[in-house]
Amino acid sequence: QYGIVLDAGSSHTAMFIYKWSADKENDTGVVSEHSMCDVEGPGISSYSTNPLAAGMSLQHCLNQALRDVPKEKHMGTPLYLGATAGMRLLNITNQQASDAVLRAVENMLKSYPFDFRGAKILLGEEEGVFGWVTTNYLLENFIKRGWLGEWIQPQKKTLGAMDFGGASTQITFETRDTIENPRNEVMLKLYGQEYKVYTHSFLCYGRDQVLKRLLSKILQAEQGKTSANNPCWPKGYRKSLSPSSIYDSPCTEDERPKLALNTNITMVGTGVADACAEHINKLFNFTHCSFTHCSFNGIFQPKVSGNFIAFSAFFYTVDFIQTVMGRPVHLPSDLKDAATVICGTSWNELLQKAPKLEKRLADYCAVSTFIYVLTTKGYKFDDRSFPNIAFQKKAGGTSIGWALGYMLNLTNMIPAEASSSHKSILYNYWVILILLFVFTTLMSLVTAICLLKHNSSA
Repeated sequence: QYGIVLDAGSSHTAMFIYKWSADKENDTGVVSEHSMCDVEGPGISSYSTNPLAAGMSLQHCLNQALRDVPKEKHMGTPLYLGATAGMRLLNITNQQASDAVLRAVENMLKSYPFDFRGAKILLGEEEGVFGWVTTNYLLENFIKRGWLGEWIQPQKKTLGAMDFGGASTQITFETRDTIENPRNEVMLKLYGQEYKVYTHSFLCYGRDQVLKRLLSKILQAEQGKTSANNPCWPKGYRKSLSPSSIYDSPCTEDERPKLALNTNITMVGTGVADACAEHINKLFNFTHCSFTHCSFNGIFQPKVSGNFIAFSAFFYTVDFIQTVMGRPVHLPSDLKDAATVICGTSWNELLQKAPKLEKRLADYCAVSTFIYVLTTKGYKFDDRSFPNIAFQKKAGGTSIGWALGYMLNLTNMIPAEASSSHKSILYNYWVILILLFVFTTLMSLVTAICLLKHNSSA
């Protein structure tokens, strides 16, 4: 069987096609990624003034789905679209435009021969929890198939999940500590096991919104001048910006300066790591906390515990540090040192190292500094807990993100109760193989005994 989920993120949309064994005994999985498709162009929230184009943008990937899913399976293949922080922001600023975009997207999805089951804007907490479910499902931390084909609970600890998207970032992990704010607590019952999970989503703390907010802080420091130095950009990099491209978001609109929005601002990179870190730190409030523990901005968070997987822009940034810059990332100091080196590398040097990454190359200084501040000062990872973070894009060949967990939840493929009937069809084959093995062994022994008797009588 097949299932399709469109992950409509703030910066782009990705389509995932999942497949699993169609036999009825095997309702719990194992689900794997069959194929995926990146939708060309920006996220659907970018089409607020032209909603029809949001729907049209999905056609190429939906046509791929027609080819990737066997034709006889089209009608029975569930199709979902989940929109995340980009649409959450658009819904805050212009609900009418947000509704129009979703309608256009729904109409396009309904025009295909799949079993369309809705397009919705996910809550940040849903995004966090479904990402956690995906991660632990793929790593077989909830349930796995035994060597006889039976389903067994491996009694393994779950992994925490950290997502870093375009407009928001999420942290989700199982905890035994008291969760002091009920908004951050989710109780899940999966395969008969109960999990108490902490989750929080920080809107405006995704990669693209952080970069906008950073530019806003730099302009504030320059007090309305039409030229500005940016310590988070490499030396030799310069760009003309219009304030409208910075203050077109609810994350920055309150900081809008008195400059006319059509003014051109020339920004020049100076590549100073310490000055960059100062601006990044201003994006957080580490002082206010009405709970026993907080991450930042007064948000409750228990102490991080166990292993974590960090994906999306966490992975891409650390992968850049390791592969392009050739630096290890094992401890917080490694991440800080890497950010310092990136900030101090000139634009020409960076271009020589990674010409294919030119579009985002100037922002790696800021983003790596932000990840350092977020994980250490924000989430409170230290020299003991930071090495427990694995920066990964996939697990078992399947992309990590909220999409798979979302589909598993909506198709009820993860039952609350453990069921003795969850035996793989492979079980029957194992029984036959074992019987064949026993029969062959017995026949061999009988033959050997007969041969021995025959030889001794001769």
